[in-house]
Amino acid sequence: MTAPAHERTSDDLIKAEEPVLAHNYHPLPVVVARAEGTWVEDVEGRRYLDMLAGYSALNFGHRHPALTEAAHRQLDRLTLTSRAFHNDRLAEFAERLAALTGLDMVLPMNTGAEAVESGIKVARKWAYDVKGVPADRATIVVAAENFHGRTTTIVSFSTDETARTGFGPFTPGFRIVPYNDLAALEEAVDETTAAVLIEPIQGEAGVVIPDEGYLAGVRELTRRKGCLFIADEIQSGLGRTGTTLAVEHEGVVPDVLLLGKALGGGIVPVSAVVARREVLGVLNPGEHGSTFGGNPLAAAVGTAVVELLETGEYQRRAAELGVILRDGLAELVGKGVVGFRARGLWAGVDIDPVIGTGREVSERLMREGILVKDTHGSTIRLAPPLTITAQELRSALAALEKVLV
Repeated sequence: MTAPAHERTSDDLIKAEEPVLAHNYHPLPVVVARAEGTWVEDVEGRRYLDMLAGYSALNFGHRHPALTEAAHRQLDRLTLTSRAFHNDRLAEFAERLAALTGLDMVLPMNTGAEAVESGIKVARKWAYDVKGVPADRATIVVAAENFHGRTTTIVSFSTDETARTGFGPFTPGFRIVPYNDLAALEEAVDETTAAVLIEPIQGEAGVVIPDEGYLAGVRELTRRKGCLFIADEIQSGLGRTGTTLAVEHEGVVPDVLLLGKALGGGIVPVSAVVARREVLGVLNPGEHGSTFGGNPLAAAVGTAVVELLETGEYQRRAAELGVILRDGLAELVGKGVVGFRARGLWAGVDIDPVIGTGREVSERLMREGILVKDTHGSTIRLAPPLTITAQELRSALAALEKVLV
């Protein structure tokens, strides 16, 4: 008979997963049982500073009191109606999210991949109904090394063979160009192009930041060529880079914005397509939907997230603490770090391969009480909650320095 979870050790629980869970993840060997703020605690009571924040899903830390209060309050009233009926929380969520982003309409969904899939559908519908692209000929231009999710359509335009191999046949209609290359983008866009879909900063690729002027160039090109600019801000948005949205660093407003992760406050999955009225206005009843999209619990938590961002506090924290992060990493260059890219409280750190792989460095940091995650090769990602203190951030940097010897 299986022992209750509270009677099982971390090793017991990790071994118990092996025969019953699909092996689509390779997590670090830590079993989190409790969390608050920037700290998590494992089954045995060991504490770790969370420097990953659920890939930005926990921008406001674990169990932020305003967010858990909003969830508890809503749990006592209403959790789900489906969109067969209206609910009393959805209008305010959509109004405030549209105002926060400077756009007009909201299509609520659940996961980030759903938001991307929905954005693709909307762009194609717009291309046929508004732009006049012949039926079934719409194309979408994307960037190499992208990460937009792992559904079959999305991996169709991935350049990561791990994500693609064994999952064909692939969905047609996508053109892949190098990231940060306006000339290649110009050449790829033609009269069939519905949209250009890019991440303002490529997260999974290692927090790759484009040259200054690239995002503004994408905006100018898409306007001139008569297609949509879709910005996937599922990881980069909602305060992470020191502004509400990463595109704001260049004063750019896309036609379509994809949000997720932090929009659910680390409590429930919430995502959204936010767009100009003439874009989202192409959808008619029955053409797209989601049983859980826009549910009252999600709308209540999402509204509380927007309320936190409306103050500007978290954007300021990310910008100010980002200076500490950037300066601390700069001091490690040549001391085990061969390079890094950082914006706000988000960094990709390239470790000297002689010292170890990203996985090995992540495991060493775990033993020092710091949780990070590797990406490709010897690169690790740092994305702490925006609630982290300067002292906590410096302690994480000190631990990184320690494990690089």
